[in-house]
Amino acid sequence: MPWNRTFACLLQSQTLPSLKAVAVFAKALPRLVYAAATARASFNLSRASPVRQAERMATEMPISTVYVHNLEERVKPEVLTDALKTIFSEFGNVVDIVAKRNLKAKGQAFVVFDEPSAAHKAIEEVEGFELFGKPMRVAMARMQSDKTVELHGSSEDLDAHKRHRQAEKDKRKALEAADEQRQLKRAAAGASEARPSKSVKPSGLKSTSAPASAVVPDEYLPPNKILFVQNVPDEYDVEGLTAIFGRFDGFREIRLVPGRRGIAFVEYENEQGAITAKENTAGMSLGDKMIKVTYQRQ
Repeated sequence: MPWNRTFACLLQSQTLPSLKAVAVFAKALPRLVYAAATARASFNLSRASPVRQAERMATEMPISTVYVHNLEERVKPEVLTDALKTIFSEFGNVVDIVAKRNLKAKGQAFVVFDEPSAAHKAIEEVEGFELFGKPMRVAMARMQSDKTVELHGSSEDLDAHKRHRQAEKDKRKALEAADEQRQLKRAAAGASEARPSKSVKPSGLKSTSAPASAVVPDEYLPPNKILFVQNVPDEYDVEGLTAIFGRFDGFREIRLVPGRRGIAFVEYENEQGAITAKENTAGMSLGDKMIKVTYQRQ
């Protein structure tokens, strides 16, 4: 019998045992709802293609991770992790804590619970609580943690989730790099307009200033509908590459470069098809080689 019908039947009965059962059932309800949602997500994932597994996992499984920031950056990660576990364990079972170590992300951490209800309760209670002299700022994380997917999904789900997370990170860096390049170009254009041109004799010294047109690394190029594939084994022709890249929505064609070995271009009808293909094929091994998949440089 569905849980909502069971709950209604218990409420209709006015006997003491039934009322006690209502209390027990109500206490267990968050766990039952979470288990049902997890089971539904796992069932849907089992029927989905590998391309869509990470997206399904992110949208259908409830998030149980708390994002914590404004932490004291001078505290060692091990000490900070222990302190966070002591505090957040008051609200539920903490299965993982990730304290950022790199300079740019210091002062941030992710606390992973086994249930979403514990994460919501922690957010309500911990916001503004002082730790090492600074008030913590907390919020729900925007996507599932690796630990949550590992606990409730398969190894294939975890691999797909990690690829999706890395692709989102690469996309974010690409947009930042493209924005920085646009700002450099605008600054260079403004400087050239404000300064009258004059001939300057070369001094023989190398300039230490950054070039106006900085080259964006291949890994951080902004998305577009054409992929650039490098390190392709000689035995892979158009048909062989089509078998790999033709599995993704919007596939249009494979183009090899005459006289150039090891490279190919893969075109899709739109950016989304190229993005999906890239995050599922980047770093794939073909024979004894690992291919490199990036967006085509515009």
